[in-house]
Amino acid sequence: MSSIKISDHLKHSIHSNTVALFKWLILSVFIGIVVGFVGVSFHISLEYVTNLRHQYKWFLFCLPIAGLIIVALYHFSGMDDDTGTERVITSVRSGSPVELRMAPLIFISTILTHLTGGSAGREGAALQLGGSISSAIGRLLRLDDRDQRVITMCGMATGFSALFGTPLSAAIFAMEVETVGVMYYAALVPCFLGALTARQVAHLFNTSGTTFQLLNIPSMPTAQNTFSLILLGIACGILANLFCRTLEYFGHFYKKRFPNRWIRIIAGSISVIFISLITRTDAYNGAGMEVIEKAISGETEPLAFFFKMLLTALTLTAGFKGGEIVPSFFVGATFGCFMAPVIGLEPSFAAGVGLICVFCGVTNAPMTSILLSYELYGGKGVELMSLAIAVSYMTSGYHSLYHSQKIAYSKIKAKYIDIFSDDNSDE
Repeated sequence: MSSIKISDHLKHSIHSNTVALFKWLILSVFIGIVVGFVGVSFHISLEYVTNLRHQYKWFLFCLPIAGLIIVALYHFSGMDDDTGTERVITSVRSGSPVELRMAPLIFISTILTHLTGGSAGREGAALQLGGSISSAIGRLLRLDDRDQRVITMCGMATGFSALFGTPLSAAIFAMEVETVGVMYYAALVPCFLGALTARQVAHLFNTSGTTFQLLNIPSMPTAQNTFSLILLGIACGILANLFCRTLEYFGHFYKKRFPNRWIRIIAGSISVIFISLITRTDAYNGAGMEVIEKAISGETEPLAFFFKMLLTALTLTAGFKGGEIVPSFFVGATFGCFMAPVIGLEPSFAAGVGLICVFCGVTNAPMTSILLSYELYGGKGVELMSLAIAVSYMTSGYHSLYHSQKIAYSKIKAKYIDIFSDDNSDE
């Protein structure tokens, strides 16, 4: 009798798992195709407006107009208090729906920000595009609370992968960023398959993923380069913390000085224009991928990381839209290249390590960072970089680009901590 009961239970378990697997195989491929096409359109649009801005420098002076249009779009859509990527992360935790109207809003407003020279990235928009579209699909299919969370993570992964072409890190990032130290493994299949599908859609349109060719990578660890990498990891962790604090400071400053969001975005526009004029370069406007590529080749300006950090904070906290991850790439790559001669590393390799370490510090996502280093650099030097990533994660503190992010475990003690907050700063 007991053997019959065990057999029935086993059959039921296999049946349930098989049904769940096929459900997510179908859903994740569908979301990968839909979000992939949207991501490709977004990628092409960003490239077009970036080239347009480089060709016509006067677009910078249209930044206040673009800002007012963005504020108006969100105001008349009933999303004055939209928190962007924070909203998507909160949705994963709570299971609450993400409004579909977020997708066209973030698409248009990010394009306007890049066209007129705001300092912003693109991945924040990708996460919001994917999260809002997949959440809407989940509601249409009447998924339950748990499946709604999974499908939102799947959308985040597909959006990230469609733009960056890094499906492994995109999938893990979607599962890691909400609660650091605890991953929602039920989302493994949807996130990976959705991310792979989105990358294939991007390849159909020849929108290649983001990759860099590092020069003079150490062939093996030595006492000298290990020590240098630890120093760079510490410095990048501190810089990542400073980046997050700078964003927080200007966010509070703007709201205190300019409580009216219409005036706030004009003030931010004027600040960005003024700094762009006194630095006599547009290198710090937009995403800055060209500067990142130069840093990876071993060339950078001494204070490039500082000006990018400042302009990004002035842009995003004023109300413009985009993301902070590509600016963190910029800050890390230029800082690593700048620090290379000081700590005894090759500039190109140091730039690559700096890029990934600052990303790790601002997102608190070490596993994503290790996979991202593998995908961005073709697996070269990943063992050495992993050490620097771990050091950066440990020394970056408990600040993050995403205030709604939780950190489940202390970074320096074997201790569970309940929620991400400033109270954890002394851990």
